[in-house]
Amino acid sequence: MKKFTVTLAAIAFVACNQKKESSLQIGEPEEIVTKDYEQLEKADWLLGEWGNTSAEGNLTETWKQENDSTFIGKNFVTVEVDTVFQENVVLEQKNDSLFYKVTVKGQNNNETVAFYLTAADDDQLVFENPKHDFPNKITYNKISSDSLVAEISGMKDGKISKELFAMKKR
Repeated sequence: MKKFTVTLAAIAFVACNQKKESSLQIGEPEEIVTKDYEQLEKADWLLGEWGNTSAEGNLTETWKQENDSTFIGKNFVTVEVDTVFQENVVLEQKNDSLFYKVTVKGQNNNETVAFYLTAADDDQLVFENPKHDFPNKITYNKISSDSLVAEISGMKDGKISKELFAMKKR
């Protein structure tokens, strides 16, 4: 009886597998599961090189797509030949959330600070981290296809502070 049960189970297993395989038509592709990165796609307009030259220095911000779920950003300010400010940013979608993870050389013990997307539309991205001292809000506003304004804001020295960085696409 035991031998009969094992044989019956083996036949059922093979039959189920055959049925599964036969449900595909010849030449029909197998179903491919794709992940949705809708939150990251809202930031597509950031990709490329942006910049601005002012009396304070030359600001450059570049964004490249690393993979389906991640953009990599690099921001730096130069005065003549010296780099006076530098930060690295990872814009990463995990599940349904988009994170702006920034590391600034010489700040926060060189550790990454994460901000999360709180609002987005075709022309604006807002990232916040209420626990961070300054900034606790980072906003990107697309003015046109070749210009944007980045804004950092929050409490600084006991006052609400805001800094704007206008940039043109290069």
